[in-house]
Amino acid sequence: MIYRVLDPSSETAVVQRVLAPRLTSLTGKTVGFISNGKEGTKGFFMHLERLLREDLNVGNVVLRQKSNYSAPAEASIIKEAATWDATITGLGD
Repeated sequence: MIYRVLDPSSETAVVQRVLAPRLTSLTGKTVGFISNGKEGTKGFFMHLERLLREDLNVGNVVLRQKSNYSAPAEASIIKEAATWDATITGLGD
């Protein structure tokens, strides 16, 4: 019998990134939601949108849904998200 031992460590070097600066306010800003498309997400994001608009004076809310809940968001969504001031991703079952 042959035993294969696999090394679970990453084969690539970790790339260091600089975090985006924090927003001081959401007033007038565009906030995007990226949904995984599961049933519970829609109601959660609708409630959160109302809170953001009423309590934090968010200017615009954009909702996008991934085509596959278990895969990364499509390149077109990621490209669009780069134009938003803040992004919230979520899931719901």
